[in-house]
Amino acid sequence: MLAICSLSLFIVSMDSTIVNVALPTLQQHFHSSVSGLQWVIDSYLLVVACLLLFSGSLGDRFGRRRIFQIGLVIFGVGSLACSVAPTLPLLVVFRMMQAVGGSMLNPNSLSIISNVFTDNKERAGAIGVWAASPV
Repeated sequence: MLAICSLSLFIVSMDSTIVNVALPTLQQHFHSSVSGLQWVIDSYLLVVACLLLFSGSLGDRFGRRRIFQIGLVIFGVGSLACSVAPTLPLLVVFRMMQAVGGSMLNPNSLSIISNVFTDNKERAGAIGVWAASPV
């Protein structure tokens, strides 16, 4: 459980910065301006930041595991859609879709870890591993 929750945090964090490597290729492929490329990055970060608290409350209301699983599916479908996006605007939309899924993963993975590890020492170690996973 700890590995899955830590990996989910890792992929959400990694996805916020990994597209920077592909910006020159995206610019050539889509014949895009710098402002268009900024939206590829910023759309993901804005949506994750805006939905983080809401997704955590969804987990409290409908079940953390269920929302976590839905987030994994949305993130995976969004990632697949990004890989086949034919235009820059569609890539931005698909990145936003990824971000919706990513916002469901972060708060709920921490809540799952807190519920699974009931001993204070184990919980502290598990949260330490979870927090160190994006590094």
